[in-house]
Amino acid sequence: MQASGFGVRNALEAQREHWFVFQPVLLGVGIGLYFALPQEPPLVLVTLAAAFAGLAYAGSRGALAILLGVTFVVAVGLALAKARTEWVRAPVLEKRVGPAEVRGYVVLVEPMAKRGQRLTLDVTGIEGMPPDKQPVRVRIRAMTPLAGLKPGDAVRVRATLAPPAGPALPAGYDFARTAWYASLGGVGYSLSVPQMDTEAQPAPWPLRASAAIARVRQAIGARILAAVPGEAGAIANALITGERGGISEATNDAFRDAGIYHILSISGLHMVIMAGAVFFAVRLLLASFPSIALRYPIKKWAAVAAALAALGYLLISGSAFATVRSYIMISIMFLAVLMDRPALAMRNVALSALVILVIYPESLLDVGFQMSFAAVVALVAAYEFVNENRKFAAAWRRSVLGRAAMFFGGITLSTIVAGVAVAPFAAYHFHTSQQFAVLANLMSIPICNFIVMPAALLALLLMPLGLEWIALSIMSFGIDAMVWCAKWTAALPGAVAHIRAIPLSAFLLMVLGGLWVALWPARSRSLGFAAIAGGLALSPMLARPDVLIGRDGALVAVRAGEEGRYTALASRSANFELKRWLEHDGDPRATREATFSAKTPGGVRCDSLACNVAVKARTVAVVRHPAALRDDCTRADILVLDIPRPKGCDRPGTVIDFHGLRRHGTHAVYLGEDDVRVETVAQYRGDRPWSAPRALPAPRVVERAASPAARTNDAAPDAELRPEAEGDDDPRFEQD
Repeated sequence: MQASGFGVRNALEAQREHWFVFQPVLLGVGIGLYFALPQEPPLVLVTLAAAFAGLAYAGSRGALAILLGVTFVVAVGLALAKARTEWVRAPVLEKRVGPAEVRGYVVLVEPMAKRGQRLTLDVTGIEGMPPDKQPVRVRIRAMTPLAGLKPGDAVRVRATLAPPAGPALPAGYDFARTAWYASLGGVGYSLSVPQMDTEAQPAPWPLRASAAIARVRQAIGARILAAVPGEAGAIANALITGERGGISEATNDAFRDAGIYHILSISGLHMVIMAGAVFFAVRLLLASFPSIALRYPIKKWAAVAAALAALGYLLISGSAFATVRSYIMISIMFLAVLMDRPALAMRNVALSALVILVIYPESLLDVGFQMSFAAVVALVAAYEFVNENRKFAAAWRRSVLGRAAMFFGGITLSTIVAGVAVAPFAAYHFHTSQQFAVLANLMSIPICNFIVMPAALLALLLMPLGLEWIALSIMSFGIDAMVWCAKWTAALPGAVAHIRAIPLSAFLLMVLGGLWVALWPARSRSLGFAAIAGGLALSPMLARPDVLIGRDGALVAVRAGEEGRYTALASRSANFELKRWLEHDGDPRATREATFSAKTPGGVRCDSLACNVAVKARTVAVVRHPAALRDDCTRADILVLDIPRPKGCDRPGTVIDFHGLRRHGTHAVYLGEDDVRVETVAQYRGDRPWSAPRALPAPRVVERAASPAARTNDAAPDAELRPEAEGDDDPRFEQD
């Protein structure tokens, strides 16, 4: 055993130069541990733990030093996440508020594709609410927009607000957690046209500064849409200013299903093309003057120019989180050029990840962060492997055909490598796989690289002269070609495969195995493939709920019938939750197809008072009216109520009522042979700042009942408070 211990230590010491690339991985482990805790740890305790680990590491040697060093970095990650949580702490609404007048300064104006606009406001006052309870920031959907509204304007609007929504099912995406780190304390919809607030004081100077940039961005968007109307203009606007609200959902879906949605999101691809074009253009221009090229470091001058261009692109593109992340990465690449270091190296990628995780620890849970770094790490590892075999590449570069083959082969290889790298993330978060992504990227990436993005850069350069229409006409031609590629690929049979949810353990095994393969240079990297195989073996092992009950009882889904698919009893306001449930189950049906109707096959019996269904030899009763309680309280094994549980209803072994649903969120019921297991959203979220208990509203008063089929047509203002009404809060990012 002692010899084995020395062998491990010697193997680690032999790879000391590669330790640095594992620092962000260890930091991420600590951040992940913080978010996995069931309760919020005290800041003092976390800080002391990190300090103690650091002191112990400083005074140790040998194998103990390695172990304590790992512990120290993990503890620092946990402490950073806790410190960030406290730094952004701000009030969050405890219950639904309104209709009430909301006053504030406009931070962001986002036009919506279907109707209206979405406003992000820094709140100055909410009618009837004390200042210490008011959220710092809210987001409101205005169905009727105010013309000429700009960032920095003071407005007032009558609106209904609610706390940011929690997960649609246990272990699902938590929008409330994302909102916490954006200081977003409420979301809602307006009941009137926003009006200018003439009584407001001037906006604070930080907001005025950011608003000035936002106004320039808005003006650029207006010029683009004036030159290129229609959806081509909306996509051009998205690629230059980052404003994607004008793109139709059908086009978004086509790009997602084709596996090229990353083209629509300003991130690494666009930043590299824009900054790279400036770098090569400036270097080429300077190289044309021998007196300059022979005396000065023109490569470094070009790197500085490209870095400044990247900063400008960051500012006019809206500085979205994915864009900031990409800017940090490319800035470090150009910094490496200034320091005479290789720009494309795994250490630079690791340094980028470290910087981002230190500044924004919560980004570890961001799907865009995960997928972009997975793709970049895999691509850099593949590049380093190919770079070790330069003789093979040099043979292909000797002819024009060889160089063309290398170019398209590079796109194909890059797409395959990146696609394999992000596949576990797509399966875990989105439960889909795009089968023809290689084909779509092979067609679209050259168009984006050589037509669309260079034309976008040219449009920005010509805009001060009023000649942007020349470049935008070329850009729109390329955009139309990309849209055609996306729609054609998405329409191919089997373009999208739907995957059932996989366990967290399987996902982590595949991710850690992939990191080990990419980052560890020794022969023992094969252990990473073993971990990946283990994750694949565990993927089908996740238990699937037999009954799902939404947070207010309006939506219940039961696994009925021989096919074992969900049949949902739902209202239209529950479409978002039902869509998430079907995706989680790997079910490709639309929500309408999965919702109970008169044409639903046998197995579910419904009338105007209640629904009954047999699931695994147990009777599940969903009561919609108190008149059905007498029978169902005595006959049902599982009783679901959207009203409080009445006294005397003690026969059912499991009762899930209004108060339980409101306190604990969606309930997932698993039926075993001898037991019934219930899991809730609250159990998974734990007692954290973004999951603090909210005040309970009054229970629903039932005056008359409607059949479940009729309920599907009910209008529901609450739909505007769900994340899908907010646009892109359900993350749909792809690799950069």
